[in-house]
Amino acid sequence: MRKLRELMHKSDNLICADCSAPDPKWASANIGVFICLKCSGVHRSLGTHVSKVLSVTLDQWTDDEINSMIEVGGNSYANAIYEAFLPEGYHKPHPDSSQEERADFIRSKYESQEFLKPRLRIVSSNSSLEATYSRKHTVSNASHSASFNSEAGMVEFIGILKVKVIRGTKLAVRDLISSDPYVVLTLGQQKAKTSVVKRNLNPVWNEELKLSVPQQYGPLKLQVFDYDMLSKDDKMGEAEIDLQPMISAATAFGDADLLADMQIGKWLKSPDNALARDSPVNVVNGKVKQEVSLKLQNVESGEVDLELEWIPLNQ
Repeated sequence: MRKLRELMHKSDNLICADCSAPDPKWASANIGVFICLKCSGVHRSLGTHVSKVLSVTLDQWTDDEINSMIEVGGNSYANAIYEAFLPEGYHKPHPDSSQEERADFIRSKYESQEFLKPRLRIVSSNSSLEATYSRKHTVSNASHSASFNSEAGMVEFIGILKVKVIRGTKLAVRDLISSDPYVVLTLGQQKAKTSVVKRNLNPVWNEELKLSVPQQYGPLKLQVFDYDMLSKDDKMGEAEIDLQPMISAATAFGDADLLADMQIGKWLKSPDNALARDSPVNVVNGKVKQEVSLKLQNVESGEVDLELEWIPLNQ
């Protein structure tokens, strides 16, 4: 991570590769560029087979991902390839560009590769991007990666929701004596899922999933399934999470970095929701977090524990 931060602080990496916004804290690990939070939302919509988005300050990076960034060399080297045939007089997005303008450019640049030299065109597959220039970009298509539909990049995002799926308790039996559970999260057109825990009714995942939150957001939907190799996966319950208490509280209190550790809101248990107990919204070490315990619905038994973290767009 020290090498990655050193690369980030080079002069050409102090602005977003796509819109020139200052101080980018996100990166596309397989493309090799540093990008701002607004552009990262569009990159996510391309899918991890095109752009694998990670936070330089919040995410854990593998050695391969760090080495991939270092091998590219930063924004100027990547842009020399991806913008080699940028038409004369073409206006790139700027930090205040609309999300639609930003999405059009990023899709043209990386997905359609309109500005790339023809002989350097990258052929994409479900698991990797292979280039005829100096190296091969390899992208993990792990099951917990968030996926978006083709229109997601046209949506105005207001922040990133990090969801740590901690554990399940007393989940339902769907095989002979046990189950092979995994969790699926859905927010609008986005989905993310955990790994499968074999033969366990009290699974511990401790897996972190990330979703972009649009301006017009609905509830976060959680479903638990039993993995089956030979037939359709069985349902093991579901629940909905109201994001409004956390996002509204975070907006009202402002920059969490300036606040002491404190409770700033609460989602109350009621007959109309799936909460197992009241769910407070807290500032912890400058981060807005919420612990959520859910009783699964439409199933005979089961609870799931989560920890949510809200990262506003301007962070």
